[in-house]
Amino acid sequence: MSGPSLLVPGKLSPTRPVPASIPRPEYVGRPGPAPYTGPEVQDEETVARMRIASRIAAQAMEEAAKAVAPGVTTDELDRIAHEFMVDHQAYPSDLGYRGFPKSLCTSLNEVICHGIPDSTVLRDGDIVNLDVTAYIHGVHGDCNATYLVGDVAEESRLLVERTRESLDRAIRAVRPGRQINVIGRVIESYAKRFGYGVVRDFTGHGINTSFHSGLIIPHYDDPRATTVMRPGMTFTIEPMLTLGTHEYEVWEDGWTVVTKDRRRTAQFEHTLVVTADGAEVLTLP
Repeated sequence: MSGPSLLVPGKLSPTRPVPASIPRPEYVGRPGPAPYTGPEVQDEETVARMRIASRIAAQAMEEAAKAVAPGVTTDELDRIAHEFMVDHQAYPSDLGYRGFPKSLCTSLNEVICHGIPDSTVLRDGDIVNLDVTAYIHGVHGDCNATYLVGDVAEESRLLVERTRESLDRAIRAVRPGRQINVIGRVIESYAKRFGYGVVRDFTGHGINTSFHSGLIIPHYDDPRATTVMRPGMTFTIEPMLTLGTHEYEVWEDGWTVVTKDRRRTAQFEHTLVVTADGAEVLTLP
């Protein structure tokens, strides 16, 4: 197994085309999205459309994940996910969001989130997060997962397994009438059992016709997160746990977020809708 080394930016490939027949989100070609002014609780027709977008996102992520192996570039993973979404008449939500140049995020090792796919080659022993969002029928579906590349050391493997478990526990905590901060309380209390850091400044978010509606879902016990969950609310939960500090730095590209101590980090995400007695996960393949 290769020894650890810090990541450096690779070379970007040209922007991948999307057929003109596929509708774009309103922010494509603009500096940023229009502020969302709609409700956080969605009607059943909107949720039904979100099931389609979410399923396509999950399937695109699953297809790209099949190619995760030593020697594969992150740009190749982007190509696979991009082509899958386009083939299913969905627009890759990341592409053109505030100028993001690719169709998914690929975050390796010490990258917390928003890694840009490029010529970087996966190495034996890496871990890589794939974050995929699809836009179709006017709504978004967003998911991510962290994958093992070849022979991964136990410390990293356990971090990945426990981050997935923290998301599962958080989803089970979703109930109408509870405050949003129960989600972060469950994640943080579980992560503390293993001495993991919990990233605070990057959160889950409301999602619907807007990629990020303004609703914030912290992954730590934030006393300010007092919004009460109601049936029909749609949002993501996406805990980011680290082997060391939760503090971070951002590369000069303005996107790539890395742990300040350069220790490894993992993340998992689902889009869900609050139901009468819990939550329905929408991003299942």
